[in-house]
This record gives sequence, structure tokens and C-alpha cells, in this order.
Amino acid sequence: MTPREWNRAKAELASRDPVIGRLIAALPSNRRLHARDDPFTALARSIVGQQVSVKAAASVWERLLGALPEFSPAAVAAAQGEALRGCGLSRQKAGYLQSLAEHFHLQRLDPLRWRDLDDESVVTELTSVKGIGRWTAQMFLIFHLQRPDVLPLGDVGLQRAMSVHYNRGRKVTETRMRRIAEPWAPWRSVATWYLWRSLDGEG
Repeated sequence: MTPREWNRAKAELASRDPVIGRLIAALPSNRRLHARDDPFTALARSIVGQQVSVKAAASVWERLLGALPEFSPAAVAAAQGEALRGCGLSRQKAGYLQSLAEHFHLQRLDPLRWRDLDDESVVTELTSVKGIGRWTAQMFLIFHLQRPDVLPLGDVGLQRAMSVHYNRGRKVTETRMRRIAEPWAPWRSVATWYLWRSLDGEG
């Protein structure tokens, strides 16, 4: 999203939802979502980070970068499984990472096509790769492709933030989450980002 689109999203969200309006006002005006990495690297990092702490994921990632001549689909696809596991990856994750690399190397995944696909079509294409589930695909839509209207209902952080800001700390159902988010369209990614930021000071 361009800065102009981001500012439009902020203005429209603030006018429709006072909770999101307060969260927007609480952050410096120059803070916004920025794209991360190239497509292969972004998805590879997501696989590495699954079900481990941020610190552990960063450690494994640094070891991967040090073990390979370059971090590219060709290099990862050609790597020995033992070498990848030696960086701290489980056997399963090493397999997922190599499957992803092969998809890119053999052009079964073509990032240029994604510009012309709607969100669900991109999710369907990405989740055909072992190790990439719906949540990972939605994070890719938000953080790499910067699609403006993604609502990741399965995200624990979004669930927590909606519980805090809209449901007095009680658990929210997916039905309730969808209802809360109705006024946010077509900027649900932006609203989600501000809700995530509201939790930054927790713990």
C-alpha cells in the first residue's frame, strides 16, 4: 500500500470505528505497514518461524544463511537435508523448506502471476505447498503483497486484541470477529495491523 492509500485507510477506519480511531491516534502518524523480503525469503522465514519463539527462529535463520552459499530457491533445493537439520530445523521443516524451494526453482509458483489474482486464489496456490497453511498465506498477503482487506480470523494476536478492545477480555468467536470487522472493509488488513500494534506493550 502506498502512503496515500494508508492515509485514506486510516481516515475511513477512524470515521467508522472509534476503537480503531483511538488506536490510530495512539501511534506516530508515520508508522505503517512495510513490505518484507522477496517472495521466497518471506515464505521461507514463515516456515522457519512456525511454532517456535521469535528468538529461536532468528537463531535458526542466521545459521541457515551462514550454511548456504546464497539463500535462493536453487541453493535450498540442492542442499542436503542433514545440512538443513544441522541449522536447527526439524526433519519436517527441512522438508517443507525444500519443497518450497523446488516450487520456486521449477516455477510451479510464479510471484508475477499473483498481481492479477484475488486474495483467495493466492491463498489456494500457496497452501498447495506442504508446510504453508492458511495463516501463513494470509500473513504473506498482508506483509509481502500488502493486500488491504485481509482478515486473518485464525491469528491469535488478532483474537486477543479483539477480545481486549471489543469483548471485555472474553474470548471472541469467528462469527463475532466477522461482525466486528464488517465496517473495516476494504481496509481490514490495516485495522488488523493497528490491533496487533495495540498488543506490543503486553507481557
